Amino acid sequence: MRRSVSSAALAAASLVVAGLVGLVPQASAAPSPTGQLHSQRVCASKASAGEATCFAEKLVDAAGNAPKATAPPSTGLTPSGLQDAYGLTGLSSGGRTVAIVDAYGYTNLEKDLATYRAQFGLPACTTANGCLTIMDQNGGTSLPRMDVGWAQEQALDVDAVSAACPDCKILVVQAKSPTFANLGTAVQTAAKQPGVVAISNSYGGSDAPDSTYGAYYNHPGIAVTASTGDNGYQGGSYPASSSYVTAVGGTSLVPASSTARGWTESVWDGAGSGCSQNVALAAAASFNTGCSGRAMADVSAAADPSEGGLAVYYPSSRSASTWGQFGGTSESAPIIASVYALSGNTSGYANAKPYAHPELLNDVTSGSNGTCSPAQLCTARAGWDGPTGLGTPNGVGAF
Repeated sequence: MRRSVSSAALAAASLVVAGLVGLVPQASAAPSPTGQLHSQRVCASKASAGEATCFAEKLVDAAGNAPKATAPPSTGLTPSGLQDAYGLTGLSSGGRTVAIVDAYGYTNLEKDLATYRAQFGLPACTTANGCLTIMDQNGGTSLPRMDVGWAQEQALDVDAVSAACPDCKILVVQAKSPTFANLGTAVQTAAKQPGVVAISNSYGGSDAPDSTYGAYYNHPGIAVTASTGDNGYQGGSYPASSSYVTAVGGTSLVPASSTARGWTESVWDGAGSGCSQNVALAAAASFNTGCSGRAMADVSAAADPSEGGLAVYYPSSRSASTWGQFGGTSESAPIIASVYALSGNTSGYANAKPYAHPELLNDVTSGSNGTCSPAQLCTARAGWDGPTGLGTPNGVGAF
């Protein structure tokens, strides 16, 4: 299911897009790695019962090693590119806060975030200036032990928010483990913090009823986003299948000078989609989803690690960090949370808002993430489809 791309193809792509908004200029690129590049999960591929796994993926070589780099990869999506692709250039949140919930700690989070933002000329976001806050799941300072995989997830999340909304404040709430009880407690803590208008959850587990975990994610007035997962057409994944969240699917995003937009998008073949067996159909009811219950996704954004993967500065170990290219629906969920923050329109249940103005989104009409019936659950079409929902941001009008 994963797409792989050769180093020659990456080099060719960088030559094509060099100078276009969105990709790191060739002059600052690290040397091309050798061998075949493909995506690799940074967390466990499947969650245990009652737990979630993160959905971040990074590009690695044929031996499974991520290239060490002192500069961003030439094919990585940059803040200027992301903002251009989704009509966000020049928009401001007025200092609203996007919260990120993940498991475990990340020792050098603030230091690594500073490196990322300095690389792309973004304003400093530090604990000292009040832009960055890091707390444990109960709102305290007893931060959990570091887990390298989940720390890489956090690096993707904070860099994605920085890229989409440079003036957003960032709150990171670290659960002590990836159980839904602990992650959910972290979500509730995030919702209580002043200024929080969106909460991003780049993780998921088995489909579940809202009667089990829904109280953790039920926060009207705050846009709660959740990744639909990286396993293609598989059915529901909680919390994306919750009636209280915006389920975020994934696309492949490619620069295209021949189009008026300057970009093309198609379904990322790993983007999760499907029907919940436990949650009732809600806002998507009039869009012929083919589901008798809750349908995933609602909207989508870039998620393909190879085509639209974000350039990220991330921890390669407990003490060292490097540049890499990351994707997965862990990329798309914080992007959409940032778009909600930019819109400032999060009253009520934010997941219903795009369904009121689907014409204000970029409709994704090509690509598939599997084989299914009815076809719209796994194959793109005009209007709603499972992998990409109603489409991707075209400014903030739909949010």
